[in-house]
Amino acid sequence: MRVSLAFVAHRVNVSLRFGQPVQKAVLDRWRRVAVFAPGAVCCRVKWIGNDHGTALWQLMVLQAPVPFEAMQRVAGVTPGARILLRVDGEPQVKAVLETIDAIEAMRVDPCAVAVTYWRIAGNRLAARQLPPASSLERHAAHLARRKLH
Repeated sequence: MRVSLAFVAHRVNVSLRFGQPVQKAVLDRWRRVAVFAPGAVCCRVKWIGNDHGTALWQLMVLQAPVPFEAMQRVAGVTPGARILLRVDGEPQVKAVLETIDAIEAMRVDPCAVAVTYWRIAGNRLAARQLPPASSLERHAAHLARRKLH
């Protein structure tokens, strides 16, 4: 999965909040590309501004597709991705960023969090509820479940 990233001061900022690309490339002064292995999870934050302030603020937690697996089309992501969580607007983006900060404060890599956690968090936010709190016990259970498969 190739994720296009860009930065133009006061206009565009498309960046990764977390993720471990296997390859990075600088295309020019404003654009970069991050490449992820199949199954890898990353978080892309997109901010677009204009003369009047913020025009778009979006956050997506994406999982790189495995060959022959279903995926969604996402602008700037080739060939596509599994969208685990998508939020638009300042309040929801800030809520997810706070959740990511809390996960990192527990010294857990957000890439290693259960895929179902991101889906549940997205569904809760869509229902105008707070995302579920993550815990070390929940993460340990996820790691133990992964060992069984």
